[in-house]
Amino acid sequence: MSHECWLKNNIESRNDADVERHKSVGVKGMITIDRHINHIDVKGQYMSLVAPIHLTGHLRMTDEWIQDLSQSSLDLERQPLQIGVDEAGRGPLLGSVHVAAAILPTTWSGLIERQPLQDTPLSILTDSKQLSEKKRDLLYPLVQKHAVGYVIAEIPAAVIDQINILQATMLGMRLCAEELLISIAKQSAYSADTASLISAQVLFDGNRCPELDYKELAASKLTPSSIDCQAWVKGDARHTSIAAASVLAKVSRDQTMYDLDARHPQYGIAKHKGYPTQAHMAALEQYGALPEHRRSFAPVRRALENI
Repeated sequence: MSHECWLKNNIESRNDADVERHKSVGVKGMITIDRHINHIDVKGQYMSLVAPIHLTGHLRMTDEWIQDLSQSSLDLERQPLQIGVDEAGRGPLLGSVHVAAAILPTTWSGLIERQPLQDTPLSILTDSKQLSEKKRDLLYPLVQKHAVGYVIAEIPAAVIDQINILQATMLGMRLCAEELLISIAKQSAYSADTASLISAQVLFDGNRCPELDYKELAASKLTPSSIDCQAWVKGDARHTSIAAASVLAKVSRDQTMYDLDARHPQYGIAKHKGYPTQAHMAALEQYGALPEHRRSFAPVRRALENI
């Protein structure tokens, strides 16, 4: 098995998880996602995470959208469902890594260079790293409002230390993609027998794709042949759905950094966001490591050794 496919997730108490995954929020076709993952299956071995991974998000599905989804699966010339996935926070010494997945309306989803977002509320959307913080903050609620669905995963520093940053990121990407796929399949089945017809492209920013749990997906009538996983290098600057996920991941992580800064102002977290700047390294040396520091990262480990 390749290194990037190392992790396989097995959620504890599947029945309870399904109840959470499809919790109604009072509007037909709308569900909220809010659950904590405490256990994973690693190479057939059940592992308890030292801290939970938190998934949050929403899915809004109208009968018309479901019908369009089934028609696009039958018509090879029509664009399949596209899910963009991106992360934020792999490099910092502090805090969680955030992963997000986003589904935009069909006509809004596509290559940025073709301008599918022109004359939409998301017209300024591009790679979050190319946007000012002010523009990202403006886009964040707009993406949440107009996306057909989105999921944000927060993987805490303790889990990063437990399984390493690459595997934590791959696990987060996988969980977000699976969460949306299974939610869509089950919600579709409630309205019509279209789950088995769903065809999806999952577009991961970067040069590798996580391995999805096809056994779990099969329970929702989703087969490997119906899911096309693609790795897009610099995808957040190329595809609107990945760009939308990039904004969700980046802004949600920044919010956690501001929360930490309010509790520990002496570290200057609001300015460096956990990255190894000179000011951050000086604060780490002077005040020591916080519980949220990633102890598997060499600068933090060295700071702890010098105490």
